[in-house]
Amino acid sequence: MTSMADTAAPPALAADESRHAGSVRRPLPVEQFLRLRKQLPPMYLILTMNAAALAYTHHAVAPRWLSLWLPLVLIIASLVRLMQWLRPIDESAVTLEFAKRTLRRTEIMGTLLSVLFVSWALALDQYGDGDQHGHVTVFVAITVMGCIFCLTYLPRAAHLVCYIVLGVFLTYCLARGTVTMASMALNILMVGVVVLKVLRDSFGSFTALEDSQAALQHQQTQAQRLAEENARLAHSDPLTGLPNRRYFFARLDALLARGDRRAPFTIGVIDLDRFKPINDVHGHAQGDRLLQVIGARLRDASGPDTVIARLGGDEFGLIIEGSIEAAEATGVWLCQRVQEPVPLGDIVVSVGCSGGLAAWPEAGASAHDLFDRADFALYHAKKARRGGIVRFSCELERIIRSEQALEAALQSADLKRELAMVYQPIVRTRAMAMVGVEALARWESPTIGAVPAELLFAAAERLGMARTVTLAAFERVLDDFARLPAEQRLSFNLAPTDIADPGTVAALIERIAHSGIDAQRLVFEITETSLIGDFAAARAALEQLRACGAKIALDDFGTGYSSLSTLHMLPIDIIKIDRSFAARLDDGEGRRLVRAIFNLTRSLRLECVFEGIETELQLMEATLAGFHYAQGYFIERPVALDTLLERRAARAA
Repeated sequence: MTSMADTAAPPALAADESRHAGSVRRPLPVEQFLRLRKQLPPMYLILTMNAAALAYTHHAVAPRWLSLWLPLVLIIASLVRLMQWLRPIDESAVTLEFAKRTLRRTEIMGTLLSVLFVSWALALDQYGDGDQHGHVTVFVAITVMGCIFCLTYLPRAAHLVCYIVLGVFLTYCLARGTVTMASMALNILMVGVVVLKVLRDSFGSFTALEDSQAALQHQQTQAQRLAEENARLAHSDPLTGLPNRRYFFARLDALLARGDRRAPFTIGVIDLDRFKPINDVHGHAQGDRLLQVIGARLRDASGPDTVIARLGGDEFGLIIEGSIEAAEATGVWLCQRVQEPVPLGDIVVSVGCSGGLAAWPEAGASAHDLFDRADFALYHAKKARRGGIVRFSCELERIIRSEQALEAALQSADLKRELAMVYQPIVRTRAMAMVGVEALARWESPTIGAVPAELLFAAAERLGMARTVTLAAFERVLDDFARLPAEQRLSFNLAPTDIADPGTVAALIERIAHSGIDAQRLVFEITETSLIGDFAAARAALEQLRACGAKIALDDFGTGYSSLSTLHMLPIDIIKIDRSFAARLDDGEGRRLVRAIFNLTRSLRLECVFEGIETELQLMEATLAGFHYAQGYFIERPVALDTLLERRAARAA
């Protein structure tokens, strides 16, 4: 005996409150409303049928308005409500406020219709014989029980219907003074109370189930949020907030799995230039702050078609969907953003940026190949175009294949047998008398042929074989040392990795001691790049070599990073002027510059050797500039020691 208070469809949720059906647990009132609307149509059907039957049995004995017109109005109202509750609605759009409002109005409507129906039934009971009176009692009992069961999910409305209808009916029967009628009314009321108890227990189970499901949904939501947060942390770099290496390769694998050649993409690797000196000078905390600022700049540049991840240290990865030309333009722009000055407290620093790009599918079909080629392009950029962006190309592919063949040959090489040493003389500029030689390694591989020294040591460094190659070459030098005239020195080149490796330095000193040579005739040549990484470690290594009696020469001077203070702080005995200055001896400005370098070395009381002399004019200008020592192709090309000594002996004769 109730009705739907509002027949309009529920209002749609606001966009920011909308939920996908089933994705979020509905509030209890919403669940009540949705379940109730499935049970109210049968209730109105019961009311309609029972009211029609009662009106029919009384149409001959009761007034027309009471047996026809009034029940007709009640039946039509019930049928209207029946149709309204059957109207389809969007369950996902039902709001909590709408459900609460509808349930409250349903309770009010239930109270009203309960009063109307019981009043009409008791009015009919004034007419007819015992059968008609019995039908009224059956109508009240059956109808109220049916309505109570249909109102299971709205227990307050069920209580109101039960107490109003049965209370009024019991009062009516007691007022009639009929013991039989009173007993029947009391019996019906007791049954109604029991039914209400069952209904209350059922509704309690329903609410407990809803509460447990809501709690479970909350736990699942919390677990999902925690899982999402863990996934975010697992794929994010904690320092910069950028995606990390794991996410980078997962995204790369996803793009490769797509396999759509109509949608090319490019991966890139960019690396900061001059970051390590900032880290060393200003501390790791400032280095981290610098990375955070750069990370924020790169994060702002990320988009749906551009993924920027921190791969580790000061290295970042790019995945750019689109053409290689667009990727190159993006890479150049990113490098410009990185190079902008960064304020760190009281100081302002700036770093450079170099990058390498590899396009899919041209540069490779797998993640390993693409990243390997992008990394090689980065290596080439740092070596030949520092501060720029380099695409992987066929030429780089040729270099890669050559280097791979070189590395394979080096790993299987018998260096003691295959490695040879050649020597280039160092002479006095005026007398052209040889005062020493510089040892240069030559490797004749049985598989790939002759390999220049710079390629040999670069490959050894990449393979982690730098110490092996250096010591093998030094042992050959020690074998040749005894054949060198007693008054002459021998120079041996050390790579930056040799200076940075305490094990290599210790092994060199040990071999000098065991050889029994005069260490004062031995010169170790280093380049200025050896000093960039860890200045303190480089100085300690040089002091150890000098302590055993050897001299230290700074090679390729004038093209690196050393300052006057650096020269003062290092145990250096000899300066070797870079060969690029020899070409400038032909013009006045070049000669003034060379003269300034000579005056600098003389003021520091350092011996000076001019390298790269290739013409007689250059030798003459170097001599006039005051240089006492020189070497170069004009004087002698590197040859085997026996050949060199024979030629020198022939010239002396």
